[in-house]
Amino acid sequence: MANPLLHRPGSTGEHLLQEAYGSTERADRFYREQVLDHLNPRMREFVARQEMAFVATSDAKGECDATFRAGPPGFLHVIDPHTLAYPEYRGNGVMASLGNISENGHVGLLLVDFVHDVIGLHINGRARVLTDAQLRPYVPGLPLETIPGRRAEHWVLVDIDEAYLHCAKHIPRFVPAPRTRSWGTDDTRRKGGDFFGAKETSQHVL
Repeated sequence: MANPLLHRPGSTGEHLLQEAYGSTERADRFYREQVLDHLNPRMREFVARQEMAFVATSDAKGECDATFRAGPPGFLHVIDPHTLAYPEYRGNGVMASLGNISENGHVGLLLVDFVHDVIGLHINGRARVLTDAQLRPYVPGLPLETIPGRRAEHWVLVDIDEAYLHCAKHIPRFVPAPRTRSWGTDDTRRKGGDFFGAKETSQHVL
């Protein structure tokens, strides 16, 4: 007998827990009404005006990493309903997210509007890492940064598998405030220094 869970969105693990805790009907309604395999027009408009995103990746062994990406509105560039790209600016040189993507292309993005609509959008898909020179000839509208230190060294190209709402209920509303950013700096103090005291307590020997 065919497994009916195989053709529903989501993982087998979440389906089994839905059955165990009696939420299958609610989950199926959410899958049916909210989960798309593309970005519809309202989602594309939402993505285009976001200034930040949370990015989840994992390596080939499933070891996870979550990070934060930000830029001016439009830095998350929707190429078409099934594809988006976001830039990787100059960072600390670790390249944890890009390293994970090179081993395991699954990526999850969470976009949260804390200021206006107070709502979130999940985007899950398969990612590839491209240089600016590789991607730009094929995407004429790709944003071109002019600020030194905020120019894309790489792009993450995401083929979208799922896009769905993140509930507004527990999202706080924020009020944006101006701040000065030191793009491209290697000044440790400007980048946050040793805020958490890790340097003093580190046991790593390289």
